[in-house]
Amino acid sequence: MSRLVVVSNRVADPRKTAAGGLAVALAEVLNKSGGLWFGWSGKVIETAEGSAPGEGGLHRQQAGPVTLATVDLSREDHDAYYLGYSNGVLWPVFHYRLDLANFDAGHIAGYRRVNQLFARRLMPQLLPDDVIWIHDYHLIPLAAELRAMGCTNRIGFFLHIPLPPPLILAAIPAHDWLMRALFAYDLVGFQSEADLTHFTRYIQSEAHAEDLGQGRWRAFSRTLTAGAFPIGIDVEEFAGLTAAPEGRDMYQRMRDEYSRRKLLVGVDRLDYSKGLPQRLRAFRELLQRYPENNNSATLIQIASPSRETVHAYGDILRELESLCGSINGDFGELDWMPVRYMHRTVARKKLPGLYRAGRVALVTPLRDGMNLVAKEFLVAQDPADPGVLVLSRFAGAAEQLKEALLVNPYDTEATAHAIQLALQMPLEERRNRHQALMATIRRHDVHWWCSEFLDTLAETQARESGTPWLRL
Repeated sequence: MSRLVVVSNRVADPRKTAAGGLAVALAEVLNKSGGLWFGWSGKVIETAEGSAPGEGGLHRQQAGPVTLATVDLSREDHDAYYLGYSNGVLWPVFHYRLDLANFDAGHIAGYRRVNQLFARRLMPQLLPDDVIWIHDYHLIPLAAELRAMGCTNRIGFFLHIPLPPPLILAAIPAHDWLMRALFAYDLVGFQSEADLTHFTRYIQSEAHAEDLGQGRWRAFSRTLTAGAFPIGIDVEEFAGLTAAPEGRDMYQRMRDEYSRRKLLVGVDRLDYSKGLPQRLRAFRELLQRYPENNNSATLIQIASPSRETVHAYGDILRELESLCGSINGDFGELDWMPVRYMHRTVARKKLPGLYRAGRVALVTPLRDGMNLVAKEFLVAQDPADPGVLVLSRFAGAAEQLKEALLVNPYDTEATAHAIQLALQMPLEERRNRHQALMATIRRHDVHWWCSEFLDTLAETQARESGTPWLRL
C-alpha cells in the first residue's frame, strides 16, 4: 500500500492512543504503511538563537514504524502564523465571530511564510506514490505551496472546524486566495453537510465553479472533490477507559459525593465558541423556573485553559467566574453548591467516570465543527440507566445525534426547559434514545471516518495535466 503522509499543526506519537485526537484515528493506517507525520515541533525559537523567520530547523524521530518529522518556528513566525492569523482571524471568523477577528494586524504574511516553510521541509521527504493528508485551518494553503514546487502526489485536506456561510467568509481579507488554495487538493472534507453546503455556495457564487456531479467541482483550471466526513471516536477505546480503574474510581467517587443530587456535566475548553456563559444563564433559569431542582441539581462545569494570552479569553474567564459566583450566592445552601466550576484540565482517563455519573450532559456550543464530548458522554453511559444529552443544534454532531435533546443555546428559557425535560425523562425513553444514538456512533466511528476519507481520496481522478500550479 502507498505510504500515508499526515500533516498537521501539531504531531502526536501514534503509539500513545490514550491521548485521543488524531493519533487514535490515524494510528492503524500510519503503522501499516510505515507512514510519516509532519508538523510543528511545538518549540518557539527566539531569532537571537539563530532561527530566522521562515527557516525553522527539521527534526526526525521514529515512533515504531512511523517517522515523526517536525520543524521549529521562530518567535516572529509563531506569533504571526499561529497566534495572529490562524487563531486571530480564521478561528473567530470560521466560528461566526467577526467581532473578535483582528483583520488589521497584517499576520497573513507570516501565515503564508510558515506554510511555505512546511512545504520546503516536507517536499524532499516525499516519495512518488505517497498519499498526503493535510489537516485543519492552520495549513489551508499548504497543498498550493507543494504544487508550486512540483508535487504531483494525491493530496487531501480535512477541516476540523466549521466553515461559515459565504457572506461571513467573504469578510476575510484575501478570502478568495484562501478558497482558491483549496483547489490545489484532490479531496476536501468537512465535518457536516452544512459546512459542505457553505463551501459549495461560496465557490459557485465567488469562483463560478462548475458542478461536475458526484461532489466534483471545477474552477481555476483544477478539479476537486468535496464531501462531508463527520469525525467519530474510537468507541471500544473509550468504553475501555470507562471500565478501567481510573474511570471506575471517578464514577464511584461522584456517585458517593452526589448520591442525593441530580448531576449535570459540562466539559469544554475555555473558548468563546463553547457558549459557556449562555449555558450558565440557562442553568440559572432552570433553578428559577423549576424550583424543585433547588438543593438537588448540581452542575459540574470543567473549562480547560485555552489560549489565555488572547484578550477575549480573559474576558470570558472573568464572566464565567462572575456567573458562577452569582448563581452559588443566590441559590446555594450550606450543604449544596449549585455550580462546581473548575478552570483546569482533568485527565482523560478520569472523564468517563464523570460522564457516567452524570444524569445530563450539557454540550451547548454556539458553533462547533463536531464536538466529540457529546459522543464520549454517550459511550460512557450505562445502557440500562443512561443519562440524557442536551446538545446545541449549532454543533456539527447535531446532524448525526438527532435523538439528543437539541437546543438553541441563545434561547435561555427554551434551553432551561430542555434541561428540565432531560432531568425528568422516563427510563424507557432514555433507553430508547441512547440505543439509537449509540447505533449512530458505532456506525460512524473514528475508523469509519479515516477509511471513508482515504478511500474517497484514492478514488478521486488523477489531477489533470496542463499548466503547472503557480504559487498564489
